[in-house]
Amino acid sequence: MPNDAARTSDAERTWEAVLRLHAALLPRLDRVVARDSGMPLTWYDVLLELRDGGGRLTMGELGERVVLSRTRVSRLVDELAAAGLVAREPNPHDGRSAFAVLTGDGRRRFLAAARVYVPAIEREFAAVDPGRLEELADGLEMVLGAVAPDAVIHDRRGGGSPRGR
Repeated sequence: MPNDAARTSDAERTWEAVLRLHAALLPRLDRVVARDSGMPLTWYDVLLELRDGGGRLTMGELGERVVLSRTRVSRLVDELAAAGLVAREPNPHDGRSAFAVLTGDGRRRFLAAARVYVPAIEREFAAVDPGRLEELADGLEMVLGAVAPDAVIHDRRGGGSPRGR
C-alpha cells in the first residue's frame, strides 16, 4: 500500500485531468475550426469574449478573460484589427488603455465559426453520459467561482456559444 506522501489528492487529480484534457482537445478543435471556418481558435476565443462582453472590452478586461498573456492578447487584437474583425478605440477615461471593439464583420465571422466549433465540441464529448457531463460542468464552474469570484460564468444551458479554450 503506498504511503500518504505518494498518494495523489483529488485536487491534484482534477487539475491534472483538466490540463491533460485541455492539451488533448485544443489542437483537435483548433484544426477543425481553422480548416472549416478559416479562423484560428485563438481568434475565435477573443471574438467570443468580446461578444460576451457586449462587443467592447478594454484590453485589460480582455486579457483577464482569455487564457493568454497580455502581450499575446495585444498581438491578437492587432491581427484581428488588420483583418477587419476588431477595431481599437482609445479609452477617453484612461489615456494608457484602449478598447477592443467587435466589428460587424467580426460578429459575422464569429457566428460562422461557431457553427463549426459548437458541433465539434459536441462530437468530442458525445461518448460521455449527458448527466455526468452536466455534473462536471457544474463542478468546474463551482470551482471557478470559488477561486475567481469575479470570473464571468454564463449559464449556457439554454444555448449560446461555449467558452471554448
